[in-house]
Amino acid sequence: MQVGVLTVPLASEPLSDALSYLDKIDVAAVELGCGGYPGDDHLPRDEYLDDNDAQAELRDSLDEHGTEVSALATHNNPLHPDDDRASEADTELREAIELADQLGVDAVTTFSGLPAGGPNDEVPNWITAPWPTEHADAHEYQWDVATEYWSDVADHAADHGVNVAIEMHPNMLVYEPHGMLKLREATNEYIGANFDPSHLYWQGIDVTAAIRLLGEEDAIHHFHAKDTKVYEENAREKGVLDTTGYTEEADRSWLFRSIGYGHGEEHWKDVVSTLRMVGYDGTLSIEHEDSLTSGREGLEKAVDVLSRAVFETTPGDAYWAE
Repeated sequence: MQVGVLTVPLASEPLSDALSYLDKIDVAAVELGCGGYPGDDHLPRDEYLDDNDAQAELRDSLDEHGTEVSALATHNNPLHPDDDRASEADTELREAIELADQLGVDAVTTFSGLPAGGPNDEVPNWITAPWPTEHADAHEYQWDVATEYWSDVADHAADHGVNVAIEMHPNMLVYEPHGMLKLREATNEYIGANFDPSHLYWQGIDVTAAIRLLGEEDAIHHFHAKDTKVYEENAREKGVLDTTGYTEEADRSWLFRSIGYGHGEEHWKDVVSTLRMVGYDGTLSIEHEDSLTSGREGLEKAVDVLSRAVFETTPGDAYWAE
């Protein structure tokens, strides 16, 4: 198991400078944005896809800093009711899968997307209750749209031997573990989770129980290390479905926090241990979105906690059980 970083907070720097900095703070892997919301500052697809020379230069730079790529990131909404927006997101995702294959990277991180509530609607519709019954009907329609789309993408991923790791995210169709398993069952084993606990904490989901649930189905393809703090004094008054702006920190019910500032080191050691129990031994990719500190400080504090939590060796023989 190793500590990695999604490099978006360092997007203003050339990739070589970001790699040099991350090497100095003992980061072993990077997740590189190549489209969608993460942007493509460090990995423009049009410069690397099908270009052997550019890919060789990237490999040389990674090797120089002893770094590997844990995943390519392209989070967007390929189920958007606007055809142009959906097409753009679909192209980003399919080309990211192709580029990952060419680079020898085994995962692409993304969102499930969110359709409209019906074929004539113009905006995505996040449905969180089955009543009134038109909402249940809309939810069924959304799953029909998603199943058709993701079945095709799953075949594309299988053709390239690349896992698609979907981040369970509110305002997307798949936002919790049972929805993740439903989509996986409707497609194939190349569809799984980019397990990001930060979105689960404020929903009241037990993170280690969710790891066990998905891990039993071998459905964790990647892991985002990001914390969340629920501020009970606000949540008691307005609950956790909070539309207050992310930078109005004092008024929000919850905030994304740097690792260790939402849950302590003991919790993160439990998360790491549970991941190992279910067979995940890949990268813990730090995603910094803490508005109370800078990107570099947030990354460094997260590395500090996770470096004490991760296991660097494989399990030895359980001689005491023989």
